[in-house]
Amino acid sequence: MTIDGRRTGVLLVNLGTPASSGVRDVRTYLREFLSDPRVLDLAAPARWLLLHAVILPFRPRRSAAQYASIWLPDGSPLLVHGRALREAVAKELGDRFVVELAMRYGEPGIAPALARLASADVARVVVLPLFPQYASSAGGSALARVMELAAAEWNVPPLRTIRDFHDDPGFIASFAAVAGPVLGAFRPDHVLFSYHGLPERHIRKSDPTGQHCLASETCCDVPVIASRACYRAQCAATTRALAAALHLPSGAHSMSFQSRLGGDRWIKPYTDEVLPELRRRGVSRVAVMCPAFVADCLETVEEIGIRAHEQWRSLGGDALELVPSLNAHPVWVRAVAEMVRSQC
Repeated sequence: MTIDGRRTGVLLVNLGTPASSGVRDVRTYLREFLSDPRVLDLAAPARWLLLHAVILPFRPRRSAAQYASIWLPDGSPLLVHGRALREAVAKELGDRFVVELAMRYGEPGIAPALARLASADVARVVVLPLFPQYASSAGGSALARVMELAAAEWNVPPLRTIRDFHDDPGFIASFAAVAGPVLGAFRPDHVLFSYHGLPERHIRKSDPTGQHCLASETCCDVPVIASRACYRAQCAATTRALAAALHLPSGAHSMSFQSRLGGDRWIKPYTDEVLPELRRRGVSRVAVMCPAFVADCLETVEEIGIRAHEQWRSLGGDALELVPSLNAHPVWVRAVAEMVRSQC
């Protein structure tokens, strides 16, 4: 709280969701999402051609069916859990803060959220993109959009930004608090940490030296200056921290990447290729954690909870258990509140 008594604004930003699971709304969402040059980082003509000639004619119908399989009575899981988090964080922070939720793509939008914070006459705005590991196509895009909108105002609001929190103690403790009871009851043979994938070129572009990232098999093992903004290195750091917090034995856990799109080379290993390898090694019961997502969504509930589960059973595995995401777990709510307070 400032000397003049004005409150602090908080803007929680997640990726986005279609307005419904209908094909038209999914197409609208995908058009906005994939038109972002930080997501499809191609020359504008090539991006337009790929989007309108290859992706939008076919993908919306398939994605709509996937969304329909997980849609909740109150809407998209990402939005439902996001609203619950906003309400819980607002209660945790108290009257000195005004908390808004926005999506980078779709609704609720960033611009209206910033306008509501301006109307509340906040002294500053703390911006927290809800992406633990930094990627230019996710957290970078969200921060860039907030800054673009803020810069257009005559009175530019004071902003405090949190770029990533991949090894934040509160974040690690939150996932451990969620996963611990699940793993204890399920008793897996192996824990797979599955993260959202990225094209390899995104990783190389994050390396200011152009010589470290993806240059060797061990490039993510030890943090260095060249990998400070490397998504894959941050995923590896999250995995190490969670494995330690959960006391997982060496060799009983591994890291993989899901959700690849198109024919480009994406960071490896791929989740859908790791699962057959685990079966060949004799693993029967596998638990999957998705620490790139702080709320359950299409990538966790449908891609892992449904499709990966079906793949595992087809491989002859006994059981695959999806560890729920953080959603509005009380430990996570307190962790978010602490990250916000640290900026004040």
